[in-house]
Amino acid sequence: MTILLLGKDGQVGWQLQRSLAPHGPVVACGRGECDLADPAALRRVLREVKPDIIVNAAAYTAVDKAEAEPELAMRLNTEAPGLLAAEAAASGALLVHYSTDYVFDGSKTTPWVEDDPTGPLGVYGRSKLAGEAAIRAAACRALIFRTSWVFGARGGNFVKTILRLAREKESLDVVDDQIGSPTPAALIATVTGLVLALLRRGKALAAGESRLYHLAAANPLSWRAFAQTIVEQASATPGFDLRLKAEAIRAITTADYPTPARRPANSRLDCQRLENDFDLQMPDWQPYLQRMLQLLALKRNA
Repeated sequence: MTILLLGKDGQVGWQLQRSLAPHGPVVACGRGECDLADPAALRRVLREVKPDIIVNAAAYTAVDKAEAEPELAMRLNTEAPGLLAAEAAASGALLVHYSTDYVFDGSKTTPWVEDDPTGPLGVYGRSKLAGEAAIRAAACRALIFRTSWVFGARGGNFVKTILRLAREKESLDVVDDQIGSPTPAALIATVTGLVLALLRRGKALAAGESRLYHLAAANPLSWRAFAQTIVEQASATPGFDLRLKAEAIRAITTADYPTPARRPANSRLDCQRLENDFDLQMPDWQPYLQRMLQLLALKRNA
């Protein structure tokens, strides 16, 4: 089975190169090989590769910048997935796509399930939700995974931002009234590989069937608590020289830290549908954070 991976250089795409390899030849493309903003180039790559599986790990993810660049966000997060889905429907390929907790408004007090009403608060969330709709409208075989608060050793993310600030500052203010699940890119890639394997063993999608799943690590917490955990674990990992102590990370509210894009207060995703359908259990994110910190320390000291 030939697999086309888009977004190979991103956090999730980098990990997917490893987890997809057992399923067949992987043609991995970054922006240099295939720009999702260029429909003609995207079609050309699809028709040259003729993939059995298309895995779209590419997206416009600059949440605040999207408020000033709505057309580009829609092109990458809505129009490109719609094109991929149309091509998959025509060829019979399976499309795997990643979406976000930002499709919700955050007003619910319990974890979000897949069938809850959506209500994105900004351009990024609207563009991702429209991408989901475009995939369903194309009536291709598709898996859509909504995830949250992604982190990994590759690329930029909250963990790396906190580590940088922890080297520079002795105190820090972090939002404490937004709750979600930090989700390792490695976990997303591993689950993707497992689900593809199980689909081949008897849980295959019917023609035109799309499935939506929430995919996030266990044990949600606030951004402030996440930042404190990062600093605590990094301080206990040889190779980090941090000025900031966990107790010096102060709690502030969302109102105290205005941003161009509004964030959902509750980003917790209920993953029971995914767990039940594929006999999985979402793990804690902290062991993944420990491994990431160890890897970063090795790179710093190399």
